Amino acid sequence: MAMVSELPHRDEVWLVSLDPTPGAEIRKTRPCLIVSPDEMNRNLRTLMVAPMTTVLRPYPTRVAVRFQGKSGQVALDQMRAVDRQRLVRKLGTITDTAATSASAVLLEMFSR
Repeated sequence: MAMVSELPHRDEVWLVSLDPTPGAEIRKTRPCLIVSPDEMNRNLRTLMVAPMTTVLRPYPTRVAVRFQGKSGQVALDQMRAVDRQRLVRKLGTITDTAATSASAVLLEMFSR
């Protein structure tokens, strides 16, 4: 898999190859939200991503999102670091409202 030349940015959705994955991790190539800050994205080969899914779960770590005409969730509980080699292509950007919601949940997840 070739590394994409375009620089990924926070709140963008990219198609990411997540396989191979062990255990209960979300599998396959799927849309993922870039959650790492742009400074990290510019300087490291790894990015923090959260997979998106159309399977709705009532978890507080899931953020509702509508993207490309489909309703789904950003699975922040499945967030992981991936090498840029796993990026397939950019799909778009989520709305400001969804981005704000995702940031709020991340802050809550990692606050004491």
